[in-house]
Amino acid sequence: MKKPRFSAYIIAWLIGVIWILPFMGLFAASIRPYEEVVYGWWRLDKLSITLKSYLEALDHPTSPMSKAVFNSVIISIPTTILVVTAASLAAYALAMYKFGFKNLLLFVIIFILAVPVTSIIPPLFFQMHRLRLINTRAGLILVNATWGLPWSILFFKNFFLSIPKNFVESGRIDGASDFAIYGLIILPIAKSALISVAVLEFVWTWNSFLFPLILLHNSDLWTVTQCIPVIKGVFHIDWSLVSAAALIAMIFPLIIFIFLQKYYLKGIMVGAIKG
Repeated sequence: MKKPRFSAYIIAWLIGVIWILPFMGLFAASIRPYEEVVYGWWRLDKLSITLKSYLEALDHPTSPMSKAVFNSVIISIPTTILVVTAASLAAYALAMYKFGFKNLLLFVIIFILAVPVTSIIPPLFFQMHRLRLINTRAGLILVNATWGLPWSILFFKNFFLSIPKNFVESGRIDGASDFAIYGLIILPIAKSALISVAVLEFVWTWNSFLFPLILLHNSDLWTVTQCIPVIKGVFHIDWSLVSAAALIAMIFPLIIFIFLQKYYLKGIMVGAIKG
């Protein structure tokens, strides 16, 4: 196997620097006073390091990021658990069994993936209003979980198809029930796929803006994506404060990716190749 050429390393490093440059600018702006970054974060004629912007963002008078982070965690974790549980069960049935309307069901799932999310906003709002789920975390959790199911089902189905059939058949010969096979055989093998979907669903829910904007009008329930535009303001933009708020919003997804990236990449590769 040929070793990568030196030029390949140069290109890889160049792409990496270009990708991380905006993050470096965001971080530099967040730890410097407004008057030092208003004309560009790269200017170093004055350099003062401070965490004042982070403290102000966490305790903002109208949109405190501390409360927003709490709301986002409370919404993202149950949503992720619901999606992983429901999607893996549905995908297990689609991958392991044959039934009459299986192809029709797969077509419906794929069709839902093609529907623009903006087209469902009016009926979604009125339906949630009838169910009295506007301005509730439960309503947003339900909507996010429902919208995340189609892709997750297809991903799990493709992964489950890569599992040798003899594992399932051996369990049935031993008298194991369907739920026992699912819980004791399939899930341990599919650990990387479960983590991949969990990571993606958590990040998608965390970064969601449209659904919280439509369903959460009470500022006490706002998520991080709702608070940042308010912190930004209209007539005066404190870029140090906005940068700090943006970085605070990144902390949880970043931590998850750092600790689970090995399983995430493995699950994504297998789930994408098979099927």
